[in-house]
Amino acid sequence: MIDRTHHLSIGRQCQLLQLARSTVYYQPRAVSDTTLALMRRIDELHLQYPFGGARMLRDLLRQAGHAIGRRQVATLMRRMGITAIYRKPRTSQRHPAHRIYPYRLRQLTITRTNHVWASDITYIPMKRGFVYLCVILDWASRRVLAWRLANTLTTDFCVDAVREAITRYGPPEIFNTDQGCQFTSQEFTRVLQAHDIQISMDGAGRWRDNVFVERLWRSLKYEEVYLHAYETVCDAQDGVARYMTFYNQIRPHRALDGRTPDRVYWDNLPARPTAA
Repeated sequence: MIDRTHHLSIGRQCQLLQLARSTVYYQPRAVSDTTLALMRRIDELHLQYPFGGARMLRDLLRQAGHAIGRRQVATLMRRMGITAIYRKPRTSQRHPAHRIYPYRLRQLTITRTNHVWASDITYIPMKRGFVYLCVILDWASRRVLAWRLANTLTTDFCVDAVREAITRYGPPEIFNTDQGCQFTSQEFTRVLQAHDIQISMDGAGRWRDNVFVERLWRSLKYEEVYLHAYETVCDAQDGVARYMTFYNQIRPHRALDGRTPDRVYWDNLPARPTAA
């Protein structure tokens, strides 16, 4: 947005764009190894105790010998995009432009593929730094249909993932997410509305409404991410791609009677109507 070669001064460009001049001169600092180690441990504890807030995680970290305060834990949790999961009073102070849709999966029998898709975002630690992962999951078969990595929690990589899934497999009937700002944004919901997809959103603090994606995160992290200290984003990309292929095509799934998500997806795909 700021053009350093423009005839207008940087101060004037910032004034026209209503930006603080400090944002132009800010140089991002690398995250220290100590902080990265804390973030990874917080991620591990969050998987084990999703109901734990900053105070509980602080106490668990202190038991392990980490000198850390509640505010630092809360700051790192915000950076990682994770929050304690429990029922809270008045949790939703929503942006007026972001509509919240009802949860449509309660008491709904889902047995065929492309009936319901789900999506979520998780934090992926690396040896130096971290990235975020968004997946599109078929509810009935647990098959990962598309995924994207990004180094910021923006909406665009979620939109790219859902567009790829729709292009490759056609639109589902219902698309379920949590109430994260990436999924409530107009950029994301417009893609679903353009394909006549019913939008469903979890209740506030109800992680069980999207439990299959939460189970995918646990499998991915314990079976792939925590076993490898990715050096670069390219390494993370290759590692996640390797695991997704294994997860879809090879890994037997107990909830699917030992079958793979690939097999269940294609075996239960509704037949498309043919032209007369």
